[in-house]
Amino acid sequence: MASTYSFDIVSDFDRQELVNTLDQARREIGSRYDLKDTDTTLDLSDDSITVETASDMTLDAVHTVLQTKAAKRELSMKIFDFGKVESASGNRVRQEVKLQKGISQDIAKQISKLIRDNMKKVQASIQGDAVRVSAKSKDDLQEAMQLVRAEDWPVALQFTNYR
Repeated sequence: MASTYSFDIVSDFDRQELVNTLDQARREIGSRYDLKDTDTTLDLSDDSITVETASDMTLDAVHTVLQTKAAKRELSMKIFDFGKVESASGNRVRQEVKLQKGISQDIAKQISKLIRDNMKKVQASIQGDAVRVSAKSKDDLQEAMQLVRAEDWPVALQFTNYR
């Protein structure tokens, strides 16, 4: 049994699920009595969502709708980085919501240090915005997954390429 097994730890989200989430949120905003006449817009770009609405109060309601719809579609709340609220033309407010994708170098170092310190038979290496974890035993990899899941990270983590 000389072969090694590995998996990658990444931070990503399903873009189509996000598009579906925004479509559902737009529909609910258009039909809810308190949000119907606010002319709220949700615009998706490559790495952010721009929310424009009538007031701070309706912005909070839009956040709630967006987070509820994302949770139902199994998107992590950690992918949303709500920016500061700006005033827009016509007494309206605008907020940019950055979409978190990829693991930063600092977090990748923390993950690999956690694995190195607690598991002697498992190797972790940083590869771009992912962490590759490898070991000779699949059981050790399962333990490494449980170890990483037990911590609360500031980004949403997924385990891919398990082989």
